[in-house]
Amino acid sequence: MQVRRTLPQRERSLVGAWCFVDHYGPEDVRTRPGMDVAPHPHTGLQTVSWLFSGEIEHRDSHGMHEMVRPGELNLMSAGAGICHSEVSTPATTILHGVQLWVALPDSARRGPRHFDHYAPQPVSFGGATVSVFLGELAGQQSPVHTHTPLLGAQVDLPGGNAVEFEVDPTFEHAVLLDQGALTVAGAPVRPYEMAYQGVGFRHLALTNTGTEPARAIVLGGTPFTEELLMWWNFVGRTHEEIVEFRNQWQTESERFGEVIGYQGVSARLPAPPLPTTRLIPRQPPTTGKVRAMLTDKNGAPVEVTQESDRFSIGVDGKSVGLTAFIEHGEQRVFYHTEIDPAYGGRGLASVLIAQALQTTREQGKRIVAICPMVKAYVEKHHDFDDILDPRTPEILRLLPH
Repeated sequence: MQVRRTLPQRERSLVGAWCFVDHYGPEDVRTRPGMDVAPHPHTGLQTVSWLFSGEIEHRDSHGMHEMVRPGELNLMSAGAGICHSEVSTPATTILHGVQLWVALPDSARRGPRHFDHYAPQPVSFGGATVSVFLGELAGQQSPVHTHTPLLGAQVDLPGGNAVEFEVDPTFEHAVLLDQGALTVAGAPVRPYEMAYQGVGFRHLALTNTGTEPARAIVLGGTPFTEELLMWWNFVGRTHEEIVEFRNQWQTESERFGEVIGYQGVSARLPAPPLPTTRLIPRQPPTTGKVRAMLTDKNGAPVEVTQESDRFSIGVDGKSVGLTAFIEHGEQRVFYHTEIDPAYGGRGLASVLIAQALQTTREQGKRIVAICPMVKAYVEKHHDFDDILDPRTPEILRLLPH
């Protein structure tokens, strides 16, 4: 079965406390093997199972035996330790869904095992259909408890429609596109890609630019500020913890318990060998900058970052362009844009300017386009006419010389 690891990646390892996103299928399992994952362990996390099609049988050492079905949340809290199995049922024809992990904060990661099942009622909102399985969106709130502020929802948007959600500005958000053609805050996203919107925004705007329905998973949360160490199926804090978790699983410690009723070939998954080098925790995300993960016109990933006086665009971790501004009361005055000529022909200026202007709108600012490139953009694209102000002699006197 084809599985796409969307998170963690080199560019971003967390969105809020969401630390892992696997997107699998659609896979026709009538004539080929489906999902059969023998009992395996977890520590320090919650697993979130969400299906688009198919059915999966879940068993765990907390004594839970549940079916995962489309549109229904199964959330398993590992706490200090749990093990579980996942098997697609014989009734499944097409298997398609996402498997997500949530990192538990230090205050909860040594807690008891727990399991929640919840079937949210889909609601209509602004032309979209929304199913909120964690947190709050579109006036809907999930009753499922989380240990850090989180959002998880499926959004279905018909062809040609747009929707704008009010969101918590203390959250960062990600949108994983499953199918269709979508823009997030004006930036295009291809199927199986994830768009990112940093903190500081009060709205999340999605537009289906195609004729077919689009389906996406919206994730969000306040930035997770603790160090994390993820290895295999364990989430801990130090190398020594991971070594101990592995040893306890291999020796069948009571820490993880036992899954009853699994009938696969292997009774349990053995842990892989540890690397020969010391495992290093991920550092907490830096603050003070707003970042958005986007793509250029060829589909290659780029990152737009807002700083105090500019928006910059990066490729493979290297800054290759910027659009500079000054703040003037409620106005943001864009006066200079440049792109490294070595990266020409990729539409980077348009991506950068579009994101900069959309961010400016989200932050409640008005736009003054002094820079010729920004001026040309707003003259061609009329999305910002309502917040566009003319240049004045007073503004021109403010510009750097």
